[in-house]
Amino acid sequence: MRMMSFVFAMMMSFVVLSGCCSAKIYKVGDSDGWTAKDDVYYTWAETDHKEFHVGDSLVFEYDPIVNDVTHVSGALEYEFCDYSSPKVVYNTGHDVVTLTEPGFHYFITSNQAQCVLGQKLEVLVIHDPSRPVPPPPPSKILPVGNTYKVGGDSGGWKVYDNDFYNKWSEEKQFHVGDTLFFEYDNEVSDVYEINGDLEFMTCDPTSPVAVHKTGHDLVRLMEPGVHYFITSHSGSCEAGLKLRVMVGPQSKAVVFPNFPKKVDLSAMERLNNWLKTFKPQPHH
Repeated sequence: MRMMSFVFAMMMSFVVLSGCCSAKIYKVGDSDGWTAKDDVYYTWAETDHKEFHVGDSLVFEYDPIVNDVTHVSGALEYEFCDYSSPKVVYNTGHDVVTLTEPGFHYFITSNQAQCVLGQKLEVLVIHDPSRPVPPPPPSKILPVGNTYKVGGDSGGWKVYDNDFYNKWSEEKQFHVGDTLFFEYDNEVSDVYEINGDLEFMTCDPTSPVAVHKTGHDLVRLMEPGVHYFITSHSGSCEAGLKLRVMVGPQSKAVVFPNFPKKVDLSAMERLNNWLKTFKPQPHH
């Protein structure tokens, strides 16, 4: 019994320790909570060199009669306190928001007067491969596709010439479910996934979709369409360290919409035709 108690205690200690160290919970604004104070949230996010990682949570405490937490899409909505097209709105007064994706996240209050006074928060969320990441929703679980090392085996993600990555991507066909592997020196570079062609052409990293900084980044291509990647180091980006890939739908090899029904139907028809050959013939 003593041995079993000891083992149980050790297991519980391990669970508690792993749980406490795998993700952090931050109360936004500390004792002040979520309220209107000029620059308080910029200072709060910078204090103690906070690093927000995928899996961490933000706790917003406030008076729900006069406030809410509006998660907006980009830097312009954040700067102009534009809450007209929010990603999510929280209004319980004690909201726990788990950061499930890397990149910049922008939070404001829809009380515009208080937002203008400074009630808004911008955080950069980093993906740390050593920490567990919340699983994607079921709709995002895709068959395993091909993995492409960006730039090939010769050197990976670094400056070659202005047209190197354009030629590299044009030689390949990318599909939903494929993975890009970026390998580089993370002391001098990074990988920013950005929204559109204008940001790509001008090397603008201010509103990224996701940010990767490990030096060994695996980026799963989850949606069809054009995907854009740059480095936030403007000199390197302008010298050609940027990648645009066209992603097609899942390849036919891993898409099974109506395929089983067609196979079953034709097989049943063949079976019936074969069985007919064994029917007793009438005697004359």
